[in-house]
Amino acid sequence: MKAIVHAEKDGFDGLSLCEVEEKTPKAGEVRVKLKAAGLNHRDLFVVLNRHKHTDPPLIVGSDGAGVVDAIGEGVTSVKIGDEVMINPSLGWKEKSDAPPVGFDILGHPTDGTFSEKIVVPAENVVTKPAYLSWEEAGVLSLAALTAYRALFTRGKVQSGMKVLIPGIGSGVATFMLQFAKAAGATVYVTSRSKEKADKALEIGANKAIDSNGDWDKELNGEKMDLIIDCVGAATINKSLKQLRQGGTIVTFGSSTGDMIHLNLREFFYGQFNLLGSTMGSGEEYKEMIAFMEKYQIRPVVDQVFPLEQYKEAFSRLETGKQLGKIGFYIG
Repeated sequence: MKAIVHAEKDGFDGLSLCEVEEKTPKAGEVRVKLKAAGLNHRDLFVVLNRHKHTDPPLIVGSDGAGVVDAIGEGVTSVKIGDEVMINPSLGWKEKSDAPPVGFDILGHPTDGTFSEKIVVPAENVVTKPAYLSWEEAGVLSLAALTAYRALFTRGKVQSGMKVLIPGIGSGVATFMLQFAKAAGATVYVTSRSKEKADKALEIGANKAIDSNGDWDKELNGEKMDLIIDCVGAATINKSLKQLRQGGTIVTFGSSTGDMIHLNLREFFYGQFNLLGSTMGSGEEYKEMIAFMEKYQIRPVVDQVFPLEQYKEAFSRLETGKQLGKIGFYIG
């Protein structure tokens, strides 16, 4: 079967589309014939930083959706022919304060979804909502689950809250915008791109401001109840200045750097809450899908490529040109 594999060389030079051996599901596993898959920043980090040329070859990718075409011994939760989405969160079943020991994400160190077929634990597939297209179902899992936990489990978003999402454009950020609006929040976003800011307003943002501008002036002194910041060092202190006393900031990413300078006195006088978040559990995944079905939320799909155009897909993500999710057509 065809798959996008990283091997033998570091970085993008190690990526290729090649033939790999098809696997058979073991006890408790299922095999999914993939229809579509989604590209995430995590895949970019795996290729550029995490997976080395000295490691065994790796099929990249965390998101995917397709049809079950084989089941292992003891599997009763799904059957051959079922249309499913794949939850990439491995080994994290119930909602908890933090993931358990042994938690991993599909696509590193285990083989991922950028292939014609994949074998995963049966507990990691769920029925595809009928209203979603294959492309929509294939690109949503990692980003939507990350957004759901950050907003609801960690941020405890509620109707009437003011929510700020810096750096609109990524799949996670667009899901947070959609989820927060569905929950009844007033949502503000920032972007360096006028095109992305305008698109965010179309999706439902109440206000979009220039990331490089004066946030105090742009927001007219309004303070936020909740801020979800995945940008990192470039925005974290600007975000904190927009937080009301006693407000909460949740962070799950640091694309502009891991290290920050924090004024502790301003922080504790502000009675702020700073929370970390990453991915989510199988329980939260099912809650997220139920929430999406209730409000008929569809992922914002930027562009979908055939597997053969993987270089163009990765380049679009790396240069930050996308708004929403980049995907692959497979089946």
